[in-house]
Amino acid sequence: MWNKINQESKILFNKCTRRNISITTAESCTGGMVASSIVSINGSSSIFNSSIVTYSNSMKSKLLKIPPEIIEINGAVSEITAYHMAKNVLSIMTADISIAVTGIAGPTGGSIEKPIGLVWIAIGTKLEVFKQKYLLNGNRLEIRQKTTLESLKFANKVITDYL
Repeated sequence: MWNKINQESKILFNKCTRRNISITTAESCTGGMVASSIVSINGSSSIFNSSIVTYSNSMKSKLLKIPPEIIEINGAVSEITAYHMAKNVLSIMTADISIAVTGIAGPTGGSIEKPIGLVWIAIGTKLEVFKQKYLLNGNRLEIRQKTTLESLKFANKVITDYL
């Protein structure tokens, strides 16, 4: 899995470098794994300035400026929360593109409506936020790794298709 993550990180780095795009992340269930995969690339400081890891709902509100009622009504693992994470981190960190992830990595915390492995990934640009829902399987580490991989692939697709 790490080889695939590393490969997607290198693709992202090369795309951002060629287009002079800066990137930031807002992470929950991955706990900084997306940012870590980006900074593992030599020279990443030319495209990556910072990241915000907000695991608790209160920190999503405080650091990412998500209104508490959005999380109360929809939950932290929801399309609208991922949207706000991606949108808000762009302006907070003044980047060109953002990767936001929120999900349930397990082994506890799932429900019928929101099972373990449910993940929302949002890619923010200055013009639009693209959102995608995933149902991933595996143990906690595997879900976090798969989320990281899917977020990098999604960011690469957005850059190719829209930037």
